[in-house]
Amino acid sequence: MIDLKPCAVVTGAARGIGRALAVRLVKEGYRVVLSDVDETVLLETARALGSPDAVPFQADVSSAADCARLAAFAGTPGGIALWINNAGLARHRAIVDYTEAEIELMLSVNLKGTILGSQAALRVMAPRQTGHIINIISTASLRGIPSETVYCAAKWGVRGFTQGLREEAAGVGVRVTALLPGGVDTGFWKDAVSRSMPTEDFLTAEQVADAVVVLARMEASVVPQELVLRALKDRDFAHV
Repeated sequence: MIDLKPCAVVTGAARGIGRALAVRLVKEGYRVVLSDVDETVLLETARALGSPDAVPFQADVSSAADCARLAAFAGTPGGIALWINNAGLARHRAIVDYTEAEIELMLSVNLKGTILGSQAALRVMAPRQTGHIINIISTASLRGIPSETVYCAAKWGVRGFTQGLREEAAGVGVRVTALLPGGVDTGFWKDAVSRSMPTEDFLTAEQVADAVVVLARMEASVVPQELVLRALKDRDFAHV
């Protein structure tokens, strides 16, 4: 009889928090399916992990078909134990300066991508009545922040969706958790803003990954509903 390792899916796994999650979960004994829209960097990340338990799978989270393919691949043959909706991006600027394309991109990846990923995960987990979905959101979902209006809108939407999903999923034995990190020192900020950010005062991607592992280790009868995670020196509006 083959001893199957539990499977974890990480979206946005090529860089930043997603990459740190993949590294940590492989060490925890998971077979990790790394997903990202950028296939070139994704394959580089998988090779860098140097483990047969780090399996790359190119997918666009804003595509229902791609999310379904990802779930079918990851869920065969032993199901999916953990699905982490981590893929996200931001463009921070004054509301009058946003282009329609930027607005659509943020809503599509951050909000729609989380909805479609959760939907695909739940369809695989529900028949087995087990599994854990963790949505990496942001403290931007807690209050409006100047120059981050559209990003806040997307993340507020994700937080509301996650609360509703938690209640639905509990009925079929699946846990749903929201993790809300503050600033994290990753390449995220390179595309998000044009100004310098105090990343030395932010969380590291590895610290976020450690928090996910703590949440995932909790007994299946316990639902860690929401965790806000911030570095001690991080102040919400110090960098606005």
